[in-house]
Amino acid sequence: MFVPFLIMLREGLEAALIVSLIASYLKRTQRTQWFGAMWAGVFIAAGLCLALGIFINQTTGEFPQKQQELFEGIVAVIAVLILTYMVFWMRKVARNVKAELEDAVDQALQKGANSGWPLVLMVFLAVAREGLESVFFLLAAFTQDVGYAPPIGAMLGLATAVVLGALLYVGGVRLNLAKFFKWTSLFILFVAAGLAAGAIRAFHEAGLWNSFQAVAFDLSNVLSTQTVFGTLLEGILGYQEAPTVSEVAVYLIYLIPALLLFLMPARPAASATKDAREASSARR
Repeated sequence: MFVPFLIMLREGLEAALIVSLIASYLKRTQRTQWFGAMWAGVFIAAGLCLALGIFINQTTGEFPQKQQELFEGIVAVIAVLILTYMVFWMRKVARNVKAELEDAVDQALQKGANSGWPLVLMVFLAVAREGLESVFFLLAAFTQDVGYAPPIGAMLGLATAVVLGALLYVGGVRLNLAKFFKWTSLFILFVAAGLAAGAIRAFHEAGLWNSFQAVAFDLSNVLSTQTVFGTLLEGILGYQEAPTVSEVAVYLIYLIPALLLFLMPARPAASATKDAREASSARR
């Protein structure tokens, strides 16, 4: 429940932040007549992502066992790639996202003249990216943790993000977003490592991977997944009390380079981004 809550809180807050920045810019530049186009893009993106998630979930439930395991492995790999991209994309653009969004809004409205469709498309693409990331992560999470807890956690996370986004827009709350995204990103890398290990386990059960299946270590007498803490670790980080050599190897092969890259000092912002920010400031 906690991981879907955190992921949807983060993804929802990213989307809410994007919408809040666009709405604030439209209000500040006295173009509130385009609020309808902005919300159209938001709702179309949300509806399509929800429909895609329901469609994939419904059509894969009837797969035979091996095909189901293969599907779960593929979804886990996609989720790992998306989560990794999400972490490093936010790390790269966090300082300049406001200027880039404002520049994108100006370009969309200039292209559209009296039509709001370019703005609808621009907002749709921005929100749909967050939505698609959420869809594939939740599909991976739901296959590893059945029951009502994961969907409830996801809905609570999304609801919290919507409330925080609204409060950010009206100025009723101040969040240190840099620290929020930094620490949640660090946590997400551990979640992604657990998903990567789960993917290799699913591929083995699907009959595609049969190498290095010896048990690497057995902690069942120390920290069993039957205990409360062990169950929490299993649900949050993909912990296994007796993982195979291939699972441990994939976990470390992903996590160690990802952590090293994440902890390295961020590169200075690109000159193009700086120019976009200065141009946007000049227009104001």
